[in-house]
Amino acid sequence: MTTVEQQAGLVGEGVDRVDGPLKVTGAARYPNDFGFPELAHAALVRSTVSAGRISRLDTSAAQASPGVLAVITHRNAPTLGHAPDTFLSAPPPPLQDDRILHYGQDVAVVVAGTLEDATAAARRVEVDYETAEPVLDLHDPRAELLIDPYESDVVRGAAEAALASADVRFEATYTTAGNANSPLGLFTTVAAWDGDALTVHDSTQWPGGLRTALARVFGVPESGVRVLVPFVGGGFGAGLRVWPHVILAALAARTVDRPVKLVLTRPEMFTGIGHRTATEQHLKIGATQDGRLVAIDHESTTTLQMVGDNLEPCASYSATAYACPNVSTRDRQVRLNITWCNSMRGPGDAQGNFALESAMDELSYELGIDPLDLRLRNYAEIHPQLGLPWSSNALRECYEVGAERFGWARRRPEPGSMREGDWLIGYGLAGVSFFWFQKPCQATATLRADGTALVRSAVTDIGTGTYTVMTQLSAELLGLDLSQVTFELGDTDLPPGVVAGGSGLTAGLGSAVHAACRNLVRAFLDTVRDDPTSALAGCAADEVSVGRGRIHRTGSPEYGESYTDILAAHGLPELSARGASAPNDPQELGLAPAGPFGARFVEVRVDPELGLLRVARVVSVIDAGRVLNEKTATSQIIGGTVGGIGMAMFEDLITDPGSGRIANATFGDYLIPVNADVPDMQVVFVGRPDRFNPIGVKGVGEIGLVGMGAAIANAVHHATGRRIRSLPITIDQLL
Repeated sequence: MTTVEQQAGLVGEGVDRVDGPLKVTGAARYPNDFGFPELAHAALVRSTVSAGRISRLDTSAAQASPGVLAVITHRNAPTLGHAPDTFLSAPPPPLQDDRILHYGQDVAVVVAGTLEDATAAARRVEVDYETAEPVLDLHDPRAELLIDPYESDVVRGAAEAALASADVRFEATYTTAGNANSPLGLFTTVAAWDGDALTVHDSTQWPGGLRTALARVFGVPESGVRVLVPFVGGGFGAGLRVWPHVILAALAARTVDRPVKLVLTRPEMFTGIGHRTATEQHLKIGATQDGRLVAIDHESTTTLQMVGDNLEPCASYSATAYACPNVSTRDRQVRLNITWCNSMRGPGDAQGNFALESAMDELSYELGIDPLDLRLRNYAEIHPQLGLPWSSNALRECYEVGAERFGWARRRPEPGSMREGDWLIGYGLAGVSFFWFQKPCQATATLRADGTALVRSAVTDIGTGTYTVMTQLSAELLGLDLSQVTFELGDTDLPPGVVAGGSGLTAGLGSAVHAACRNLVRAFLDTVRDDPTSALAGCAADEVSVGRGRIHRTGSPEYGESYTDILAAHGLPELSARGASAPNDPQELGLAPAGPFGARFVEVRVDPELGLLRVARVVSVIDAGRVLNEKTATSQIIGGTVGGIGMAMFEDLITDPGSGRIANATFGDYLIPVNADVPDMQVVFVGRPDRFNPIGVKGVGEIGLVGMGAAIANAVHHATGRRIRSLPITIDQLL
């Protein structure tokens, strides 16, 4: 295979974001920045009940309002098709009947020449309901219960028998609240039709999935649908699905025969783009006196909306976290009259980790074993379920490096034994992992006569640094300077890309870019293969290296040619190549695919008289395989950690038990961490390149959040002696 000369500052170093200048100068264009001539605006009308049917709908006053072009309801909306059923299934198409399934459901969309006119007219739509008693509580006996909805339940060994005979048994129930995806940028859709051709600017994390869905919904050729999203503005999972407002924007544009922009308000963001599911998890653990796990039984029940799916297993986290011969995990869902449940950073693993790592901490106190030592004793040398060697796993190193950096040895084992003035001091930790995920992806690479390269794929950059790391990777693989490479994304006219979610983008896209660049080098070798004047004539790809804009024989840099010379000699303006990636088969490789691993060490301070909780510092040690850009990767861990602090201490979607209304659907009422809540953070990367993909990477977008809830709760127990088994941790729990 072609080798690459080492070029300082390309991959691994903290290269500044290539899109940074666009963002700081305001030149980066987000969906809300786009428009068209004669642009109209849409405003939504949403239900004020959680269950029932629409009994009366009067739009006459709205239709007579100034500037109104159309009022669309279930009474005049056309029949719409259903988006394809994928692992990220879309909500059913809106305005197709009179049923109400949750508070804030779309019941009408008003289109006008200005946003002000549309908003004013929307307030004049009158709706009455034939209400039904909503199902809102996880324990409501009327709620539909789904058993093993993901077909992910695990049975290994005989957990029940092993628990019965274990030296030490521990059992507890843990709960986590629903959390709202809260990107700063309001989700926006701008839609324009030209016959059956549709152009959409949207806050999506999956342009290709949105393109396919819109084609199905409106019954038009997919080739005529173009989705553009060069910048998203934050997603955290909220941009993974095709939400009703996106379809309504396109429907409105088709109805009025004008481009239409629809921007969700902040309260609409709380009901229109999904939320992290609430959970109740029951854990039983059996162990020997010396701390060897013999059984884990983990059952999780999560909330779910009335229709559709949400892939978010929590209990299955326990199947692979530790070396344990007897494991039973069971996931269940309960359907409620709530807004759509959806992936949010660290989906499933964030909640499952809180339960398991809290239980492991409690077990350590039962056994009188240091919490760190207990985890090290149960480190899984091989994949517990597949029985195969990990493609990479530096979790043991994460623990050891983290303990040293954090100063874990200074921890006094007795709860409440560490104090500084009025503050109780607590140390807590959590081992963390995130599931492996990768989907097929394609990319193209083009080298032009001026020596510059263009690499393209229809993916998005949700702020993780995709523009930057793919520019770095492409430059390394082609032997070019960063300034000579442009990476283009955010357009479905480009080669089909992969979803930006599940920490799978870098591996899927990076592997496709790797293939495209390798194939491009081969294309240059094919061009000179029969050229007697070329120093590369007859060379195979595994016989050459690239560097400084040239291809040369490995070990003999004097025998080579520049890309530009080859193009000029053969009268070519450019050469292009396509590359594709698909996940490998574990059995064929003999390796178990590994997601990222890590260890979170947290110091908290608690004022026992006021019930105040402060996170003083966090040390995160992460095994992310090959790190393409340490600066952007560190930023991802820091951002995820802030989200984890929010999940642990602040965020809680509060639903009114009578109406089903989200009672805190503003940033004034829904608490999220601010600068004063964010402590000193240290991020360290360890481990080696992963063996499951050709570039050796593992994602870091999700794991930055996983483990913070348990680490903080464990630290609170160490500080106070009080065990908190529900998130978020509130003042009343500490008083």
